[in-house]
Amino acid sequence: MEVHGDGLRRVLVLAFCVAGIWSAYIYQGFLQETLSTKRFGPDEKRFEHLSFLNLAQNVVCLIWSFIMIKLWSSGSNGGAPWWTYWSAGITNTIGPAMGIEALKYISYPAQVLAKSSKMIPVMLMGALVYGIRYTVPEYLCTFLVAGGVSTFALLKTSSKTIGKLAQPNAPLGYLLCFLNLTFDGFTNATQDSITTRYPKTSAWDIMLGMNLWGTIYNMIYMFGWPHASGFEAVQFCKQHPEAAWDIFLYCLCGAVGQNFIFLTISRFGSLANTTITTTRKFVSIVVSSLLSGNPLSTKQWGCVAMVFSGLSYQIYLKWRKLQRAPKKRKPL
Repeated sequence: MEVHGDGLRRVLVLAFCVAGIWSAYIYQGFLQETLSTKRFGPDEKRFEHLSFLNLAQNVVCLIWSFIMIKLWSSGSNGGAPWWTYWSAGITNTIGPAMGIEALKYISYPAQVLAKSSKMIPVMLMGALVYGIRYTVPEYLCTFLVAGGVSTFALLKTSSKTIGKLAQPNAPLGYLLCFLNLTFDGFTNATQDSITTRYPKTSAWDIMLGMNLWGTIYNMIYMFGWPHASGFEAVQFCKQHPEAAWDIFLYCLCGAVGQNFIFLTISRFGSLANTTITTTRKFVSIVVSSLLSGNPLSTKQWGCVAMVFSGLSYQIYLKWRKLQRAPKKRKPL
């Protein structure tokens, strides 16, 4: 009975993690799309300063991680010092800013699809720079994702969707997404290097260090000179409280979502987290299409299916690799 009870408890915790990640990030995506396309107030002005979202997100996550460390950490635990995150903080500031700016030029479903192709620059860098050899199934996954994203980009977008964009420009939008993925690759590599050098570094330590430097860099960029865009963003929020409330909820969703991601990885591993976040992206596209007025054609839905078939197959390959890995025997 105790084994069944533990199994049921794990299922309930997993369901709780799935519900938390899906609800937090799907709603955050909805708010991100709203802030990039909606016209606020009687003057019907757009919120043009999308980079301000990154600064607000950094500040909220910085405060959140500091509170979590004070509540759950047992003093000095030998984690990485705060100054070690300065280089990762640079790429983590530039990359997401480009991803958000892309929403001025391409639709939210297109952005989600483009950012789902993270494996493409990773495999290109691995094969060309480091000489890594990949298997045929891995190349098949990449072909499905690359083919789906490329075809989606070439298909004609509906006039209703284009009309909601601030400055429709598909090539520029996809370029920004690709640069976002490239910077994310450097960020992840630097974070891995830090956790290797300081094994006792917790997820909250990483979140605190990354958002501390992100706050510093974004503050300089947004408020570093008299007519910087940060002042205009604050003024816009004062004149349009609805936009300010959406920004706050956007940041809160990001902080809450991070909690569920850390919980999922600690209890079920990174593969389970990858599966949940991948399916979440697909649901985000469905929600955007049905609720946000971004209708997709039959061919575009075919491209979406193609991309997520490749991602699902990649998850299956990782799962099979884990199953084949030799398990360590417990000492007698």
